[in-house]
Amino acid sequence: MRIIIFVRMKKTLPLIVILISLSLIGLIMLQASWLKNLLALRSEQIIHKTGDVAIVVATDIRKAIYNGPTIRIPKRPGLRMTDFLKITRPISIADRYSREDIYKKIRDAFDKENLSRLNFEFAVTDNNDEIELQSGSFTKEYWDTVNNKQVLIPIIPESGTDFEGIGPYEHLIIVVPDIKKQAWDSLRWIIAGAVLFMIIILAAFFVTVRTLLNQKKLSEIKSDFINNMTHEFKTPLATISLAIDAIRTEKVQQQKDKMDYFSGIIKEENKRMNKHVETILQAALMEKQELQLNFQPLFAHAVITKVMENFDLQLKEKNVNVNLSLAADNDKIEADEVHFTNLVSNLVDNAIKYSKENPVLIVSTGNNQKYLTIKVEDNGIGMSKESVKRIFEKFYRAHTGNVHNVKGFGLGMSYVKTVVDAHKGKIKVDSTLGKGTSFIVEMPLAKD
Repeated sequence: MRIIIFVRMKKTLPLIVILISLSLIGLIMLQASWLKNLLALRSEQIIHKTGDVAIVVATDIRKAIYNGPTIRIPKRPGLRMTDFLKITRPISIADRYSREDIYKKIRDAFDKENLSRLNFEFAVTDNNDEIELQSGSFTKEYWDTVNNKQVLIPIIPESGTDFEGIGPYEHLIIVVPDIKKQAWDSLRWIIAGAVLFMIIILAAFFVTVRTLLNQKKLSEIKSDFINNMTHEFKTPLATISLAIDAIRTEKVQQQKDKMDYFSGIIKEENKRMNKHVETILQAALMEKQELQLNFQPLFAHAVITKVMENFDLQLKEKNVNVNLSLAADNDKIEADEVHFTNLVSNLVDNAIKYSKENPVLIVSTGNNQKYLTIKVEDNGIGMSKESVKRIFEKFYRAHTGNVHNVKGFGLGMSYVKTVVDAHKGKIKVDSTLGKGTSFIVEMPLAKD
């Protein structure tokens, strides 16, 4: 069932990624089109409101200029029409208002239209289209008809008044500079919200894909672990079964040395299975973060020497050239004796397992500031850069190339990293494929 699920995930994962990617691309394109239309709509809205503002201000000025009291005409003979027009013509906008007054009127009108941040320039022209009043940058912005928008409103007296049809009238001109940029600025919160939600969607997509990839990798690791575990238990069980069958034969029962030999095989294989069970239980404890430590003063050199003695048979069997250099001036640390011993054992066992012809094992110590440095170095098959990055992952086993006799569950280095971290130490690995590997552990020294 596990293999079927893994195969299905392997087939469907690329399809899921493609579908989600297409959905995101479509969503981004829709948002881009929406923002483009929104910008055009906002620009038109600003132009329309600018026209409304110009009409409101022009109307206000018109009432103040043309609805004032009529000027009395002196009664004297020979008064010509031109003199009459000069006397009865209303005062100009420049006579009644200052530049600041006109600016305030326009600004107040824009504020009522919810355009308080809109920048604008303005001017008032007289009957001959000469500028009476203008803002600071009006001339510059007026001639830029590509980026700016202009609104021109004549200030005309109402029909039926004394000033209707007298002659040319004054005009109010309002210019909105760089209207697209100002439209973008007015939409900044909407755009920020759209970008934020898009980032959230992209983050969710990333997390989803990463989770699927992690699940795929976990499925591969568990499948590999089950295969390794089956092999590791099947071999000793088969050996025990053969030994028991041999013991049951009458010929073997009559020879004490053969009985001892086969019973010894059964005992060794039983120890081997118990060791595998203990390894799996340790992994379960690390998963639950229930690693119990009993810190006590410990001399690391004595532990390392004892570990090397325990591996003496394996080292002789593989003809390993051992170089033990315990040169640290201070080897006293605060550590859990059991777990620290297992840590060193795993490093030495790893060096032996991945050894090759004419194997060399170097175990050395030294002091580095407040740390004891333990270095376990071999000239074995080494590891690739990918394996170096993943060597401390649970259940991960480095590829051994043509070496097929390496056994285990891929838990040793994960356990070592957990123990080092629990002791607030450091560990790093340096390896070259085909040349060997070195593990460097730094353990805090015991405080005096």
